[in-house]
Amino acid sequence: MQLGYVVIYVNDLERCHQFWTDQVGMVTKRSSETDGFSIPQIGFADQDVAIELVPNAFMEKAGHGAVTVAPSMCFHVNAIENEHQRLTAAGVVVSPIGDHFGTTTFAFSDPEDRWFAVISKP
Repeated sequence: MQLGYVVIYVNDLERCHQFWTDQVGMVTKRSSETDGFSIPQIGFADQDVAIELVPNAFMEKAGHGAVTVAPSMCFHVNAIENEHQRLTAAGVVVSPIGDHFGTTTFAFSDPEDRWFAVISKP
């Protein structure tokens, strides 16, 4: 098996889509229309893995009973200082770069106050 995509349940689809594309630098890979809801998949242009943004309102209407909490996601980067500076310049809320059990890392927050880790590649 291979990871295809990660689902993030969102309250404000437009705001979250804009955050991931305009500030983090991802692109829209595809978008589906389901039951009156737009569900985009986004990711970095040069990578196969994607994030699917699913509105909480869609889940409520569909009645799947799924737990719509944030997943944990970690992004690996070669130049962690450069990525920290790039996200900061784009207006993203970031934590200071620090050491986490021998690994250089920092975290950033999306518009709905979910936190994601960025880890320096070994």
